[in-house]
This record gives sequence, C-alpha cells and structure tokens, in this order.
Amino acid sequence: MSNFAPYLEYNRAFAASGAQADVPEVPFVPFKQLYLIICIDPRVEPAAVLGVRLGEAIVARNVGGRVTPAVIMDLAWIVHLHENRTPDADWFEIALVHHTDCGSSLLADDDLRAGFAARGGWDERTSLEMAVLEPSETVQKDIATLRSAPVLAPSIGNIKIGGYAYDLGTGRMTTVVQPG
Repeated sequence: MSNFAPYLEYNRAFAASGAQADVPEVPFVPFKQLYLIICIDPRVEPAAVLGVRLGEAIVARNVGGRVTPAVIMDLAWIVHLHENRTPDADWFEIALVHHTDCGSSLLADDDLRAGFAARGGWDERTSLEMAVLEPSETVQKDIATLRSAPVLAPSIGNIKIGGYAYDLGTGRMTTVVQPG
C-alpha cells in the first residue's frame, strides 16, 4: 500500500463534506489576512502548531522557513495582485517563523554542505547562510531581507511583518519581532 493512500481516503471524506466550498472567493486574500513563512519540517505543521485552517492564510514552506529569492518573488506576485485586483482591501500581515532543532542547521556541517554543493545543490556560501542555528537571529535577518527587497518596494512598507521562534521542546511560540 502507498504511504499516500490514507491521505487519499481522507481527501474523499473531505470532498464529501463540502468544506472546499468554504474558501475565500479571491484566492490571494486569505480570511485571516495572513501570509505565513515557515519551515517544511513536519514537526512545525501550521495546522497543528498554530491552528491555521483552510483559507485562513497563505502558507509558504521551505527549508528553514527562510526568505529566499523564490519566497520574495512569490510575495511580490501576491502584493502585485493585491494592488491591482483588491486595492481597497486591508493589507495582510506576514508572520515569519523559524524553529529550534531545525534540519537546516545541518547545512552548517562542512561535509554535508560540500557534498550537497557537489551534487548541484546550493553553493556552499548560500547553504551556510540558509542554516537556522539560532531562530531569533535568523528571523531578524530575514525580516531585514524582506524590507530591503527592491521588488517589494514601496508596498512592503504597508505590510506588517512579525518574527517568531518556535521551540520544538516546549511547543511554545515566542515573538522575536513585533508585527510592524
């Protein structure tokens, strides 16, 4: 049996429930006006850790929950849509979450990093910069990256951005940077 088979069964029940009809009419304006950037680690699943429900937030997940060029371009597209299709709607808030014991910390291992670069992955400098060793520090760095991204200017000034650190051991989220 496929590992995915139970999820297909869940999907059949979901589709039969009609819950898919209860989503935002405009796909890029989530119900809770939230754009969440968080790690791909299954231990920080937004639905479980934060209670994020269908249609409430745009959720961007990548290694470490880092602000990468791809994240910036996705956000730029949403900002562009907002400015041109829903200019009278409230601006959404960005929540950036990094967590303890992140697998991205393994990018600080010289051998792993060199091996990944050798197979065509990120270059060693980029890999090292992606490592989340101290969530409260990397969150602040990534917020600065968002605020200075030329493709987001000048609109990023209208968007609240908050930074958070999630502790896997305690299950607690700590505010590192107040939304503003």
